[in-house]
Amino acid sequence: SALPEKKMIFKGLTANKEDMNKLILTPLIHSPLPGGSALITFEEAEVAQRITEMREHTVELSCGQLEELDQCRVRVQAVPMDILLPSALEMRLTQSSRSILVSDLPSLDISKEALLDKLELFFSKTKNGGSEVESREFLEDSDQVVLTFTQDGVAEPLIERGHTQVPIGKGKYKVKISPCMSGDISNLQLQPSRCPRTVLLLGIPDVLSVESMRDALEIHFQKASRGGGEVDALAYVPAGRRGVAVFEEDTG
Repeated sequence: SALPEKKMIFKGLTANKEDMNKLILTPLIHSPLPGGSALITFEEAEVAQRITEMREHTVELSCGQLEELDQCRVRVQAVPMDILLPSALEMRLTQSSRSILVSDLPSLDISKEALLDKLELFFSKTKNGGSEVESREFLEDSDQVVLTFTQDGVAEPLIERGHTQVPIGKGKYKVKISPCMSGDISNLQLQPSRCPRTVLLLGIPDVLSVESMRDALEIHFQKASRGGGEVDALAYVPAGRRGVAVFEEDTG
């Protein structure tokens, strides 16, 4: 299926294809969670495996004035959490002829919009090697700015210069100018991977508040007598709602 557009920052080194043909990927996987489910991550992988092997679990709830014990229990299903991880990635990179990447920006007590105004004003002047700026924007989740000029041939001399002094307020600050690269994914291969310490719980009825249900699940699954162990993290999505879980590389 088509991949959503995502802006990325390449912080590595360029090299000839003959010298380097590998790209190291750091996984950051977003996975949808249905209503009536929970993700529970244990400190030990052995505990997660034991919980999934048991499959069905009866969790006791604190139901206030209810007297019938059966009404204070819910049955949930524990299944392994499988996600898709990229195993191979090929990209076609092209350098923009009208854009530059401005980095090493100073940390000042001004808004991002004000900083963009200062950069646009500086780089729009021909005496500074610039030209009319068509657009300016901060790259997502970074302190780097992409400036795009209305004309070709402006970006390359600035990139060759590498650095320049930009006046901002009462000071001048040295910023870095780099090529602005755009990439298209030409080939992406995925392989299933099982989270060793995380278990997906399904079939959780909406009978308690979010906080109370989280507490009940954590209390149940941290008890060794029920096959559990120390809980590292727990996220619960009530029935009728949807959630998204974010998986990062396990460095523990």
